[in-house]
Amino acid sequence: MNDKLSSMNPTGRFTNRVENYVKFRPSYPPELIQFLQTKAGLSSQAVVADIGSGTGILTELLLHNAKKVYAVEPNAAMRAAAEIKLSAVCNYQSIEGTAEHTTLANKSVHLITVAQAFHWMEPVATRKEFERILDNRGHVALIWNLRDNTAPFMKEYEELKMAFGKDYLDTKRADEETITAFFRNDPMIVESFPNPQLMDFTSLKGQLESASYMPLEGEPRYEEMIATLEKLFNTYQQNGTIQMDFYTKVYMNRLPL
Repeated sequence: MNDKLSSMNPTGRFTNRVENYVKFRPSYPPELIQFLQTKAGLSSQAVVADIGSGTGILTELLLHNAKKVYAVEPNAAMRAAAEIKLSAVCNYQSIEGTAEHTTLANKSVHLITVAQAFHWMEPVATRKEFERILDNRGHVALIWNLRDNTAPFMKEYEELKMAFGKDYLDTKRADEETITAFFRNDPMIVESFPNPQLMDFTSLKGQLESASYMPLEGEPRYEEMIATLEKLFNTYQQNGTIQMDFYTKVYMNRLPL
């Protein structure tokens, strides 16, 4: 792992965000699962590795549509939260591992999903590991919930994150240059699906606090950040809610190419 990425503590930085992550992070639209079914071979016979599975947001959806899902997550607190929710599901298996060292067997999975996590991974070592565990030129789908910052509220919310985020600009969620290099410049399938979320102030605040780069209560500028957020919410809310304009974006290809 390169020094810059290592210094950002990618496997540990969400430990104190788990409760908010579970409660307030958005899920994924049905169109994503349909896309994986039609384009990536997701089916009742497929074995899937959900890498960087976190609290199991995508894992839970995959479990309804696959034979087996390995949820590979290095952060103990996030992994435990997923296990509480999903351990009773017979086709779920929680794995302590990283993208660079999953511990899975050679050629053991048909599809790899990475949701909200690829930007924390070392691309060269990750590709090598994915090639090892994928069976028969399986698919890799890199997935993000991204914000559409077109609307006035969304523009000002982005400005708030830039103003108060500790290393916000260093956290490139869907860095297309890195993604293209990961797939070795071969053509990718790229799709986007609307995923808007209606939020009250509690949900908006909780989702903001789930981001690893935003200050938490007791840290410098936290009170100022929450006051700014409340003012922003009150400016744009309608009937006690605002719409957060998310869209789900997928980059997919086969490995090895």
